[in-house]
Amino acid sequence: MFAVYAKEPNAESPLDSLVVGERPEPEVPEGWVRVHVRAASLNMHDLWTLRGVGIKAEQFPMILGCDGAGTLDDGTEVVLHSVINAPGWQGDDTLDPKRTLLTEKYQGTFADQIVVPARNVVPKPAGLSFPEAATMGTAWLTAYRMLFVKSGLRPGQTMLVQGASGGVSTALIALGRAAGFRVWVTGRSEEKRALAEQVGAHQTFESGARLPERVDAAFETVGKATWAHTLKSLKPGGVVVVSGSTSGPDPSADLQRVFFLQLRILGSTMGTRDELADLLGYLALTGIKPQIGTLLPLAEAAEGFRVMAEGETAGKIVFTR
Repeated sequence: MFAVYAKEPNAESPLDSLVVGERPEPEVPEGWVRVHVRAASLNMHDLWTLRGVGIKAEQFPMILGCDGAGTLDDGTEVVLHSVINAPGWQGDDTLDPKRTLLTEKYQGTFADQIVVPARNVVPKPAGLSFPEAATMGTAWLTAYRMLFVKSGLRPGQTMLVQGASGGVSTALIALGRAAGFRVWVTGRSEEKRALAEQVGAHQTFESGARLPERVDAAFETVGKATWAHTLKSLKPGGVVVVSGSTSGPDPSADLQRVFFLQLRILGSTMGTRDELADLLGYLALTGIKPQIGTLLPLAEAAEGFRVMAEGETAGKIVFTR
């Protein structure tokens, strides 16, 4: 079958490990289902996989792609939940110490077909196209958990999103606006800030700019480059929810500020299957649609990887079959 995969880990030049070609069709274990992929979206996790981060060398070659939407053998339209739990795990999917994300142990979505446990498919709402639905499982689910499960924000409060144009950021903006939060966003360029306003931001600011007032919560996916600004922007007792560190994981902790202002720092990773179902229901109720920045045939996946690697994203990059 047609697939886009990583042939080997390559920390120095990850795109050199990307192959567009053929892979064997998957077998379907008992209790698993086959999904015929109609669309799949690109995440930073895929670049990390090419670098060999979070995956053992013996797992290569690995079909890339954490997210996707498609049809079962009987034609049922589904969205994929990307977190694969250990057999018999009970409780929060994200707390299973043996959990894996698609492409870490099991083959990913950038292919004609993928097989996943039966519980890892969720019915696709009729109001979402396959490309729109393909953005849900990682970026939008991460944003939903950060905002509604972790932050504790109430409607009318102010939230700051660091970074204006990534998949999680645009999801946070749209979800926060619809939920009644005042949404402020930082961005490195006028174009990225304009995109944030188009998605729903009430105000946008240059990266590192002094804000008109301090915020109740900040949402971090950038890390080292924005961390100091994030902490300075919080009200006493405020919260920062962290789900990524694309600019580096090791900023100054600024512990004096943390304890003196009684700030809370919460980590958040992906989300559960039930949260994905709730997210899809929320979008169906509100009519929110994800911001797709680039739509490409899967055969042209290399271009999408280049755009992401160079930081040119403006909404999600989605591949179609």
